[in-house]
Amino acid sequence: MMNPVNRKVVLVSRPTGRPDESNFAFVEEAVTPLVDGQVLVAVDLLGIDAFIRTTLDEGSFHRGARLGGVIPALGVGEVLDSRDAGLTAGDKVFGPLGSQTHAVMPAAALRKLDTGIAPVNAWLGALGLTTGLTAYFGIVDVGRVKKGDTVVVSGAAGAVGSIAGQIARLSGADKVIGIAGGRHKTTFLVDELGFDAAIDYRTENVGARLDELAPNGIDVFFDNVGGEILDDVLMRIVEGSRIVICGAISQYEKMDDVRGPRNYLKLAERHATMEGFAVFHFAAHYARAEAQLAQWYRNGDIVMREQIERGVENFPAVMNMLMTGAHHGKLLLKV
Repeated sequence: MMNPVNRKVVLVSRPTGRPDESNFAFVEEAVTPLVDGQVLVAVDLLGIDAFIRTTLDEGSFHRGARLGGVIPALGVGEVLDSRDAGLTAGDKVFGPLGSQTHAVMPAAALRKLDTGIAPVNAWLGALGLTTGLTAYFGIVDVGRVKKGDTVVVSGAAGAVGSIAGQIARLSGADKVIGIAGGRHKTTFLVDELGFDAAIDYRTENVGARLDELAPNGIDVFFDNVGGEILDDVLMRIVEGSRIVICGAISQYEKMDDVRGPRNYLKLAERHATMEGFAVFHFAAHYARAEAQLAQWYRNGDIVMREQIERGVENFPAVMNMLMTGAHHGKLLLKV
């Protein structure tokens, strides 16, 4: 087959604070020929996840973007050509496809998708590594949510938070409270996702609202945000509370000056725990999580709202959309 043109966004300088257009360049170049063990993938959808911002910094915990290289991003696509026996043209795959329209990659880095279980987009959302699986392990394994718990989720209208709240409900929580920015988001959490209540941190006093909605305290906090909201929750934990640190998006644009919690001594006073995790720590249990998530997804027990933007050239702008909270649910880019 003729090699197509790859359209891609590359990193040309490392941002200080919020990235802008000057940190990136849009490049078009011919796709390189395959060698044994490689496949050519036409990228369809990219998941725009919070970890991407951290890859722009030198020495990132996640595999960093190199200057002149594409931005790391997980995606789904279709195999166009293959020099590996495990994949053939037409196969749908998931993997670290990056900010580009065509990816030449080792076949071993990709997963062939079973579209009989769920459509391809679900493998970035409800069944996705950085969304559904992350929410599952945070709520089930780290938070150990049980019947009768009061659970609070920050960043609740985002991809991970929205699934985490639903899994908490399915795990028996007595009350699930979401924290999000904007009345449209809090309405979405309650009316569409079944949260018991939601707090708009932009217009409401979070601490006062938590006192009102959880007068007996908070058993589990699934935190995607950090900062002031984490401190507000720490003042309201009970004996044996579990604080689950999934992310801290409020800190990702100032990683050289991260602000930790002021109220951490409440952990000792309440014999509570604060535990961080990343999804790959649970790699041995992916099959368990996928089986349960797939069942919930098929039964309609979990809902994954998607917001799909278009055009690989818009990758930087869509990433900033995520960082400013200007999205609902799972943010995807159709390249």
